[in-house]
Amino acid sequence: MAHFAKVENGVVTQVIVIEQDQINTGLWGEPSLWIQTSYNTRGGVHYGQDGQPDGGVALHRNYAGVGFSWDGTGFAAPQPFPSWTLNKDTYIYEAPVAYPTVDPENPKFYEWNETTTSWVEVK
Repeated sequence: MAHFAKVENGVVTQVIVIEQDQINTGLWGEPSLWIQTSYNTRGGVHYGQDGQPDGGVALHRNYAGVGFSWDGTGFAAPQPFPSWTLNKDTYIYEAPVAYPTVDPENPKFYEWNETTTSWVEVK
């Protein structure tokens, strides 16, 4: 079985597990609205069951979810903040400032502050 995302007006409205033959019957609506997606694909890389890149075919940059956008090339999650931009290679939004380096000996966590466009330590 495969995963397919129904795309209406450039937005994913449904994701189901189904075979291509069934999509082609038209029983689930216009077949051209259904785009195959893979839960093993993230950021344009295919990952194996061990969570490591395995060189497999990465379908459409990311696994689609309801509310994701589709531009004919890849699926992208909704933009999390207005200042973030879409990386056209990975189809993942990136902050204008990199996430701070975390010391494993003294871990800290940060959240994005859109007003200051900076990462702020969570206390």
